[in-house]
Amino acid sequence: MQPIDGIIELLRQQEELESAMRRPGGVRITEERTLLALRDQLKAYPESVRAVLGAAHSLNRPVAILSANDVEQWAGIAH
Repeated sequence: MQPIDGIIELLRQQEELESAMRRPGGVRITEERTLLALRDQLKAYPESVRAVLGAAHSLNRPVAILSANDVEQWAGIAH
């Protein structure tokens, strides 16, 4: 299992890239490749990703402001 801090950072980066790609001005191929690489990294840790996204949803917070402590406390309560 990837450390939660690492998963949170990858999800933040993914969110930033997706947001940048939606802005006018066209998609840059380097951003798209970076996004695909991030998604591949996240696929390797599905349990950690589920924990982070589950905590964000349950706590009604965006991933960008979530901390590893938030996720760990949520997981302790949820299990």
